Amino acid sequence: MKAILDTQTFLWWNMGDTQLSEAAREFIADGSNEIFLSAASAWEIAIKAARGKLVLPDEPAKYVAERLALHRFQALPIQISHALHFYALPEIHRDPFDRLLVAQSILEDVPILTADVHIARYEVKTIW
Repeated sequence: MKAILDTQTFLWWNMGDTQLSEAAREFIADGSNEIFLSAASAWEIAIKAARGKLVLPDEPAKYVAERLALHRFQALPIQISHALHFYALPEIHRDPFDRLLVAQSILEDVPILTADVHIARYEVKTIW
């Protein structure tokens, strides 16, 4: 099965954070699942690190690349269709990064691994 990590889930997984649900932990650990990290999440990580709102053990480019390789996660690029799907989304969530994940989830037909209750209000499947 395929799924997209939301940014917080990616960070919690890599930090061993106990806030990560058991269902999410098991799904990510299952080697038969295809796990994607959106370019939107990488962008969000870079912005937060640059503004001092996120402290990482390395610069974002190195950290994200190493973690993708380590866990065999795949990068999910942002397509023009993903960006334009913003227009069709109801204004449930104001965070542009999360809205882009929702658009990717809808258009790629894959669930999102997220604890975000706002994302769960969209017509997407979530795993938590």
